[in-house]
Amino acid sequence: MKAFQRFNLPPYLLEALQTQKISQPTEIQERLIPAILNKRDVIGQSQTGTGKTLAFLLPVAARVEPENEKIQAVITAPTRELASQLHHELRKLLEDGEGQRISIKSLTGGTDRQKSIEKLQKQPHIIIATPGRLKDMSDSGAIDISAVEMLVIDEADQMLDMGFIEDIDPVAARMPDTLQMLVFSATIPEQLQPFLRKYMSSPRHVQVQPEHAAPAAIDHYFIPLKHRDRTGVTVQLAAQLRPYFAIIFTSTKEEADEVSDAMITSGIQVDTLHGDIAPRQRKQVMRNIEKLEVQYLVATDLAARGMDIKGVSHIINHSLPNELGYYVHRAGRTGRAGASGEVYTLVDEQTEYPRVKSLENQGITCRFLEFKKEQFHLMDSPLTNISKNKRRPSSPEIKEPKPKKVKPGYKKKAREKAQRRQKNNKKK
Repeated sequence: MKAFQRFNLPPYLLEALQTQKISQPTEIQERLIPAILNKRDVIGQSQTGTGKTLAFLLPVAARVEPENEKIQAVITAPTRELASQLHHELRKLLEDGEGQRISIKSLTGGTDRQKSIEKLQKQPHIIIATPGRLKDMSDSGAIDISAVEMLVIDEADQMLDMGFIEDIDPVAARMPDTLQMLVFSATIPEQLQPFLRKYMSSPRHVQVQPEHAAPAAIDHYFIPLKHRDRTGVTVQLAAQLRPYFAIIFTSTKEEADEVSDAMITSGIQVDTLHGDIAPRQRKQVMRNIEKLEVQYLVATDLAARGMDIKGVSHIINHSLPNELGYYVHRAGRTGRAGASGEVYTLVDEQTEYPRVKSLENQGITCRFLEFKKEQFHLMDSPLTNISKNKRRPSSPEIKEPKPKKVKPGYKKKAREKAQRRQKNNKKK
């Protein structure tokens, strides 16, 4: 624990880390915790699995003053699941000692609005919220954000993609001019820059490169469909892998339901997460995962974004994500905490090989499997032929026109026919 002690964190936080057997800070924690404690704006840019959650939860908790009965920190997340997970992680840090005096409240969509307002009669020290519900509670006056010192925006690129920055902007505008903003994201899109410049002053920008972020050995396998049914191959692959725990990613909610139904029909116990799953059912799914009551979870990118699911041994991509950058996020769900992991992706030869080539160009070692005799076997990579097959179109072969066939005696018969025609004309 000496590694964390040099940050001058409160004793109760050090004890909580010891209870969770966390002894060494990750790179992003090492580089950002001191800056946050010194009240600097920060941007933490890293992939999933780098420890960025504790990089902001620890200093935020350390900065809160329990005797000050006002909202001092607001943490935002793009999905209910991620907000719930952040709430759970913060609870674990505040279980003992001085931490018990810090009150936290989760505000997310899909919950009873009136009950949430009633529970806010006494303002918490920390709020963890989804953007829409945060704006709603702020607009209605249910929460007083006039004294907020810290605003955390987790998964900022997803916030931007989903249009949630538009909800956060007016809320941030009501907070003090001295607001400290902490932004964490896998990528920092150019479209996000105006918002950052508006609220941040000389932020400390730390970027943890993927090679440092995910040192664990992850094997990447790609399976050409060869005109087979994609869902059928997904189910067959899932059954053969026999994982400790596997996440099957789909690009749409419809695909998620289709894969889930097919797996259940095949006798495989599976849970599903996507945007149309009811809040109560989502909570039950997360409880099932925590208790290891299921081996498989079918999920869309958004539903699984930011969720910290431990023990994921396999990832199956029903198809490549629409945004190729999300492939790294999906793969980052496995191979955590020094463990190994395996990622399997179904690809269409006609349309997806060039995209797999792009992943290979980014440094991912792509291995290919073929399906033979009800088993998957390693095959030679077809990617080496992609550039070779792109030859210039050859000039069309110019063929000499074939001479028309002439019947024997054709000229003689033509003369006789002409002579008969002349005689007939004379007679007329």
